[in-house]
Amino acid sequence: MGPLTGIKVLDLSSYIAGPYGCTLLADLGAQVIKVESPSGDTLRSYPSTLQSESRAFLGINRNKCDIIVDAKSSSGRMILHRFAATSDVLVHNFRPSVPPRLGLDHETLAAINPRLIYCSLTGYGESGPLKDKSGYDQVLQSMTGICTFQGDKDKAEIVLGSPVDFYAASLIAYGVTAALYHRERTGEGQHVKISLLATALAMQSGRFVWAEGEARDMNRDLRSGGITGIHPTKAGEIYLSANTPHFWQSLCELVGLPELARDPNYDTVRKRAQRSGEIIPKIRAALLSRTATEWEGIFGERVPCCAVRSIEDMFDHPQVLAEGLVANLHQAKAGNYRGFANPMKFSASEPAPAFGAPALGEHTDKILASFGFSEKQIADFRKAGVIAPSAK
Repeated sequence: MGPLTGIKVLDLSSYIAGPYGCTLLADLGAQVIKVESPSGDTLRSYPSTLQSESRAFLGINRNKCDIIVDAKSSSGRMILHRFAATSDVLVHNFRPSVPPRLGLDHETLAAINPRLIYCSLTGYGESGPLKDKSGYDQVLQSMTGICTFQGDKDKAEIVLGSPVDFYAASLIAYGVTAALYHRERTGEGQHVKISLLATALAMQSGRFVWAEGEARDMNRDLRSGGITGIHPTKAGEIYLSANTPHFWQSLCELVGLPELARDPNYDTVRKRAQRSGEIIPKIRAALLSRTATEWEGIFGERVPCCAVRSIEDMFDHPQVLAEGLVANLHQAKAGNYRGFANPMKFSASEPAPAFGAPALGEHTDKILASFGFSEKQIADFRKAGVIAPSAK
C-alpha cells in the first residue's frame, strides 16, 4: 500500500537525517531494510529516559525491518552486493572516502545494478577542502549562521534541536522520489548527492541573498519584529502574529487597546517593529488579565496565535487526533508506545498503518532468506560473525 509500494530501500545510514529520510520513504509505502553494523546505529545508545531503547531511535526509525551485517568483511560485502542487485534505492551517510573502501561506492554498485538510485548524505559535499570532515546538525547551524538569528538581539546565539537533520531527511525523500520518477521515464539509475551544508543554506534561502553594493553587516533577519513573538499571560505564554492590518486591528480591539490601532505611528508592520519598545509593554500588560488558553479562545480566527504547549500535550490534542497523527506502536525491547503515524495522506494510495522501530538485527534471518540465502549460508555467516550472533 502507498505510492511507493514495491520499492525496496536499503538504509545504511545512522543518526537522524539519513534514517529519517528512509522513514519518510517507508511512510510512502516503500519496503525499507535498515542495515546496521554489529555495534548498531549510534542513535540507539543516545541518552534517554527509556532504558530499553533510545527514544530518539524509536521516533526516527518507524516502519523498517532490521538486519545486522558486518560490511567490513568480505562476506558482508557479498551480502550487501546481492541486496543492491535487486533493490531500488540505497541510502548512506558515510564520508566520501569510506564507500570505496567498503566496495559500496556508486560506481561499484551501479555496475551491479544500473537501475539503482544511490543516495549519499555527507556533511559538506563530495568535493572541496571539507569533503571528508564529519558533519553534524548543530555544527552546521553554527557554521552557516542559523544560530545567530535565534533569540533576541541582546541574547547569545542559540543552537536549536535538529532542524538541519530533519530538513535533510526531507531532501533525501524528495531527491530519491524524483530520481525514481526519472528512472520510470528513462530506465536509468543515478547518484543523488545531499549534504548538511547545502541543507543548512537552503533553509536560509530568504536570508542567503547579498545584493550588489550591500554592506556585509546588513540586517538579514526575516522576522517581522514588533508584537510578533511569545508573550507572558496570567498563566502560561502565548505566541502572537499580527502583521497584517486586520490582524493588528483585531488584536488591539480584543485586548482593549483600540487606540493603538488608530495611531498612525503604528499603522504598518515596519513602524510597529521600529516602535516595539512602546507597544509591547502595553500589549503585555493587557495580556496579564487572562490565561494563555483563555486568550487563545478569545482571539480565535481573528488573530493568529497559539498558547505555548509542551510536546506531551500533543499526544491527546483534538486536532492531532482528528488528523490521525498518533499511532499505537510496539517494539520488541521497548514494548508498547505511542508515536508519530504518518505526515502525508493520499486519496488513492493510502499507506499501510505505521509499525514500530525494529530491534537490532530483529529480521536478520528473514531478510537474508528473502534474498535467496540458504539456512546453511546464514548459519555460516553467523558462525563467522558477519551477521547477528542470534536473531534478536
